[in-house]
Amino acid sequence: MANCNGKVALVTGASRGIGRAAALALAEAGAHILVHYGRSATEADEVVAQIKAAGGKAQAVGADLAAPNGPAELAAKVRAIAGDRLDILVANAGVAKSASIEETTIEDFDNLFAVNVRAPFFLVQQLLPILREGSSVIFTSSLAAHASVGTLSAYAATKGAIDTLVKHFAAALGPKGVRVNAVAPGVVATEMSSFAKTDEGRDFTLGMQALKRVAQPEDIAGAIAFLASDAARWVSGDTLRVDGGSKL
Repeated sequence: MANCNGKVALVTGASRGIGRAAALALAEAGAHILVHYGRSATEADEVVAQIKAAGGKAQAVGADLAAPNGPAELAAKVRAIAGDRLDILVANAGVAKSASIEETTIEDFDNLFAVNVRAPFFLVQQLLPILREGSSVIFTSSLAAHASVGTLSAYAATKGAIDTLVKHFAAALGPKGVRVNAVAPGVVATEMSSFAKTDEGRDFTLGMQALKRVAQPEDIAGAIAFLASDAARWVSGDTLRVDGGSKL
């Protein structure tokens, strides 16, 4: 198991899905978790309660990352709690939209880029003063960034942007001793990917995977915890595929 004892971690979009699983995994590894939520305060409080019930430390922090000032607002709250050091940032919060090129609206496109690209970029910017030597930044990319999967072209473009940011941020923050990586899940059974819970979705997923089951959020959380830990201390600038061998 990854060891994150004594570390402080912010996980965005942590009230459900992969973010929730990552928050729980990092808490189990010993980290003090800041559970970010956008609108799901009740669900975030439930994650905090679960962590505390297991003997861990956690607090909920809310901010609308679709708003231009959302990252700055969240960073201010995090700095008020974490003080002068944040050890782990899991920039997981995101939105998806399945639509053909013809069906994609400007509003949908702008919202995807606002939440999936602009928000994590400026969250890192705002947290730079408390990202110190040994800190780890982990983004959530996607299988869709490097393979055609359904009608997800606009969403896939945001994840391609994330893969690019990983390399640039890793190069820029490396001299400070800050590592930057991403995980790229395939299809995961979450509320965002309800398609995976249908018979059609399950058949589609298993048809493109080497491993023949549908991924659960916990499958991705383990990889996030690894990248956050000192076990991955020599890994930076990489996007780790965690997709069950999809589209090989």
